[in-house]
Amino acid sequence: MAQIFDPLPSHSTNPILCCYVNATSHIQIARITNVSNWYFERVVFPGQRLVFEALPEAHLEIHCGMMASAILSDTIPCDRLNIQEELSTPFDLPESPEELREGTDLDSDRTTTPATAAP
Repeated sequence: MAQIFDPLPSHSTNPILCCYVNATSHIQIARITNVSNWYFERVVFPGQRLVFEALPEAHLEIHCGMMASAILSDTIPCDRLNIQEELSTPFDLPESPEELREGTDLDSDRTTTPATAAP
């Protein structure tokens, strides 16, 4: 995955793909400052998922606060935010329409009602 803004330094080896989710109801600033010759900073809105490349030794700082103040609220090692670029096992997709219909009631005249949770 290529980062258009603020690419990793050219001498970087083994970058990892990371994901951070802002699970709060406040705007946050995500920042990486511990990698030499590189500065990474993004605004992360509530509920937003931030996907980025970083070095395994990088630390993501999460800053939150109001208007003119920003408070460092968390520091997360990027290797803990690592996600896989590819699935480890492929999906078993049906090869024919018959395999797709197998085990379903598409051809029956029976109507079903959705299940509801018991009170």
